[in-house]
Amino acid sequence: MAVPSPCLDICQFDRRSDMCVGCFRTTEEVRQWKKMSDHRRHQIIAERRRREAKLAQKKKA
Repeated sequence: MAVPSPCLDICQFDRRSDMCVGCFRTTEEVRQWKKMSDHRRHQIIAERRRREAKLAQKKKA
């Protein structure tokens, strides 16, 4: 079964990190999502909290 996209229909990218502030994927990951293996998709989703924290730190700086 395919892993569903984590997209929240926000689609606003932070220029410094190249990461969407809604789903916390990079522009390349968004583009390649349909072509990725389920294993790689699970990896990206598992990194969500770390990516969210990283983006929050950059906004504070």
